[in-house]
Amino acid sequence: MSLLDRLNEDMKVAMKNKEKEKLSVIRMIKASIQNESIKLGKNQLTNDEELTVLSREVKQRKDSLQEFEKAGRTDLIEKMKKELTYINQYLPKQLSDDELISIIEQTIADIGASSKADMGKVMAAVMPKVKGKADGAKVNQLVQKLLS
Repeated sequence: MSLLDRLNEDMKVAMKNKEKEKLSVIRMIKASIQNESIKLGKNQLTNDEELTVLSREVKQRKDSLQEFEKAGRTDLIEKMKKELTYINQYLPKQLSDDELISIIEQTIADIGASSKADMGKVMAAVMPKVKGKADGAKVNQLVQKLLS
């Protein structure tokens, strides 16, 4: 089942169950995917492109969450956390720290990286492998740690 099919099914269920917040998030995800397909001039996005859209939405929510926490907006903090929960249902299972470290170590060995100067090369090689399965900031932090 494609992501859009799954979103349509979940949207019907959310409508029947009168889950307004969930319905709103599903509609937002669908709109983002449709906007991306229009931008790219395609009828349907590939799985990778859909993952990119979902990852972008998660990143936007996390950035907003940080800003709301700084401002002490507890009402908006809860809203963002709920939205993140709904969006994460459509992402692949996230990699554990151990799995992520293993992938990074293997990539470092493959590339022959030895210092922080090679960070860009390592990140460029690791990110496609973990796309949608790990947060970019977390990957960056672990790569820095392993290269130091």
